[in-house]
Amino acid sequence: MNSYIKEYFDYKTLLSGLALVCIGLTSIYSATLDVNSAANFYRQGLWSMVGLIALMVAAFFPIKSLQRLSLPMYVASIGLLAAILVLGHTVNSSKSWFGIGGMGMQPSEIAKVTSVLALASYLSKPTVSISNVKHLIISIGIFVLPLLLILRQPDLGTAIVFFATLLPILYWAGASYFVLTAILVPILVAAGALFGIAQFLIAAAIGAGLLYATSKNKFAAAVAFGITLAIGLSVQIVFEHLEPYQQRRIATFLNPNADPTGAGYNVLQSKTAIGSGGFWGKGYLHGTQTQLKYIPEQWTDFIFCVTGEEFGFVGGCVVLFLFAFLLLHGLHIAGISKNKFGSIAAVGLISVIATHLIVNMGMDMGLMPVIGIPLPFLSYGGSALITNMAMLGLLMNFFAHRKEY
Repeated sequence: MNSYIKEYFDYKTLLSGLALVCIGLTSIYSATLDVNSAANFYRQGLWSMVGLIALMVAAFFPIKSLQRLSLPMYVASIGLLAAILVLGHTVNSSKSWFGIGGMGMQPSEIAKVTSVLALASYLSKPTVSISNVKHLIISIGIFVLPLLLILRQPDLGTAIVFFATLLPILYWAGASYFVLTAILVPILVAAGALFGIAQFLIAAAIGAGLLYATSKNKFAAAVAFGITLAIGLSVQIVFEHLEPYQQRRIATFLNPNADPTGAGYNVLQSKTAIGSGGFWGKGYLHGTQTQLKYIPEQWTDFIFCVTGEEFGFVGGCVVLFLFAFLLLHGLHIAGISKNKFGSIAAVGLISVIATHLIVNMGMDMGLMPVIGIPLPFLSYGGSALITNMAMLGLLMNFFAHRKEY
């Protein structure tokens, strides 16, 4: 029995993930105490049980069947994303939810997983080569289709997750540095354009250098640079067409103090909460910012503030250690897996988790704009929690079948 567990059961992924879920439940309980939102804690507990079932199903589902079903699941998720534009409920100016019996379901969470599995299945075919232009375009298209539907909701945060997940998958599948650079540089230049003309020019110069350094075909590099400049110059036009709340979030990111009682309020209070925790924290249920509810609905995107304030630097380090352990172990699974589908899918899944972690932490500390991305396993939300726990199960599945081709 012990040899079976050691050989096939990935207890490292399971225990690290469950530890994060428990920290999340503890923090949600504190954040919802005495604000007429305690029911959210019990809902999260219920979703944790459902998520555990999803984890076990994903962990023991036959991997060959999973690969065969990846395309139908992907098509179904695209159908849900299209349907929600017509039938979905609008929450925070985004039509991204289905209402089911008083509960909500967010198809974009499911689409993250199905898109990763569909792309991994496609790239693992013996006849597919990422160096082939046609195959590369199809690969990008698999992610672009749901991304465009999500932007229509609009849900900029989830769209960023899709983009950030695509790059590691393409790299793992063998895409050239030029291809990766050509995808990444326009984002760098667009970000520079948000800060001003000088930053835009610096980013453009760096981008040009990277494109020409990574390309053997200088004409292709010139075309890519031209597209990059066009994207950078169009940033202002795109900004003017964003929803007002999205414009405020970007402006707040650039200068949180510009509207300290409005759009910048959450960021400033979040930084105060995390900083006030000190080394050891103020103690569980004794966080001033948390218990006095300075941050509205703190149990969602700003849940890390609770951990930072009540458990301090030590508590924050524990959370980061668990995430780092989970992500590095997931990368290890991808590296040792002889099954190409499992290897590529593992990279995609840990990229989804890593993107959520980096962006959410950046939001909480004022290093990134507030774009509504939850912290995996910790933030309140049924769709996200169940999906994240299913991803843990898939990683466990890939570990169990790591020696199979």
